[in-house]
Amino acid sequence: MNEQERGELKQKIIEEIRTQKHLIESFTETSKPVAPDNAIGRLTRMEAISSQGISEASLNSSKAKLVKLEKALEKINLPEFGVCVRCSESIAQGRIVLMPESTLCVSCAEKR
Repeated sequence: MNEQERGELKQKIIEEIRTQKHLIESFTETSKPVAPDNAIGRLTRMEAISSQGISEASLNSSKAKLVKLEKALEKINLPEFGVCVRCSESIAQGRIVLMPESTLCVSCAEKR
């Protein structure tokens, strides 16, 4: 990976971090508990509770991805960035572009 590609990837990671932070704010709002005294019908309340559970799962997923992206941003200038932690082979450029938080190559990820 040359310096220009590394710089472009760094910008992509920064943008994705912003996106994840925005999603976390949004999911935090929608995953708040549904008040039991809320004057909505029984089915509507059940839907609200279900929606809250989905938002909570999405919130947890976004938080985990944010942590991985922040680690990738810290390591982007290190020589081991883009190298599989399991087999020490280079991670395919396409995988790094799509998932900059990847620490495994496709082969090792499939085995996992």
